[in-house]
Amino acid sequence: MRVLLTSWLAALVLLCAPLAQAELTIDITRGNEQATPIAVVPFAEDGTDLPQDIAQIVADDLRRSGYFTPLARQDMFAQPASSDDVTYGDWKALDTRYLVVGRVSQEGGNVSIRYELMDVSGESRMLGETVTTRPDQLRAAAHHVSDQVFEAITDIRGAFSTRIAYVTSEGVGDNIQYRLMVADADGHNSHQALTSNEPIMSPAWSPDGNKLAYVSFEGGRPGIYVQEVSSGRRVKLTSFEGLNSAPSWSPDGRKLALALSRDGQPEIYTIDIASQELTRITRNPSIETEPSWAPDGQSLIYTSDRSGGPQIYRQALNGGSAERLTYTGNYNARARFAPDGEAIFLIHKGNNGYQVARQDLDNGRLVELSDARQAESPSVAPNGTMVIFATQQGSRGVLGAVSADGRASFRLPAAQGDVREPAWSPFLN
Repeated sequence: MRVLLTSWLAALVLLCAPLAQAELTIDITRGNEQATPIAVVPFAEDGTDLPQDIAQIVADDLRRSGYFTPLARQDMFAQPASSDDVTYGDWKALDTRYLVVGRVSQEGGNVSIRYELMDVSGESRMLGETVTTRPDQLRAAAHHVSDQVFEAITDIRGAFSTRIAYVTSEGVGDNIQYRLMVADADGHNSHQALTSNEPIMSPAWSPDGNKLAYVSFEGGRPGIYVQEVSSGRRVKLTSFEGLNSAPSWSPDGRKLALALSRDGQPEIYTIDIASQELTRITRNPSIETEPSWAPDGQSLIYTSDRSGGPQIYRQALNGGSAERLTYTGNYNARARFAPDGEAIFLIHKGNNGYQVARQDLDNGRLVELSDARQAESPSVAPNGTMVIFATQQGSRGVLGAVSADGRASFRLPAAQGDVREPAWSPFLN
């Protein structure tokens, strides 16, 4: 089935290579030279021996965003615990623009985290809050602090409290076990959502963050399932003869867009989840696949080879002709909208291989973002600041992430084996 089906099968072969279940780690691969300097001082602990370093988690979150460069602890002149203890001249001498300080204390069975954010140059307090949490929820509380600090400075909602889904497997030959995993956005607190002896592909989060749609090959052929993340309950939506692939949720969570070859060639359909009613969207003697909803729910973008190679097209759901969106190069696929609908992120084949790229929809300008030669499966953070994708590191598959402007990037390898098929969750509250 020509180029796109060949690419899809090649991705499946890569997925079927031996993989291993492991918590992901963060490797910063490219820092933003224009990132804002910030200091996150170790939080004072009032007789509390905590299993997590709250300030370090916050600093790591902010560094990973590409917006900030946290000051190394050994370079700090002092370690104040509150704004009253801050000598602004010390931090100005270190060229620090912002400062985060805090104190942690035990209150019964809970932990109280009091933190403050200061504007060093303005010598003013920008933010202060007390967060009360259970000891086993310290990482979540730290991500909340990161979200608040990030938004106070950038006016962009932080996405550190979101999650990612991804696929791993372990074993060799005919004894490979596949796992659909869910973890925090920084790769920690991973847990298994599904185990199967057959491949799992294309996880996609529901808009409320409570469900995952995915493709599973259990039973000998691909089917599309919807599963509740918390309970594990699931339903099979489709298992037609041929291709059942690439589920994408509508913004209201009522429908999925998907690619089916039930009528011969792969075409784009939508399915109502409650009634399981199918609606065919495309009718073209070409391969149509990898649909994704526009944020307003009024149109779909998808990959088609109708022009002779894979390119991105847009189809309004109220009818009319499809509009071709990409013209740069002869390979553009797997597009996803930015949350504001003003750009798309996609896989573009250029001189440096298959890269994550961003194309502005108002002027058609396409810019390569990643520096990996074999990027695939991009998924956009709900605040639009980062894109996560699958790539290679040596002989292993890892997850990579790059900022929306391409200035910062990091990778999330497992301790061993490969990782594939990432999906970034929506905001969870």
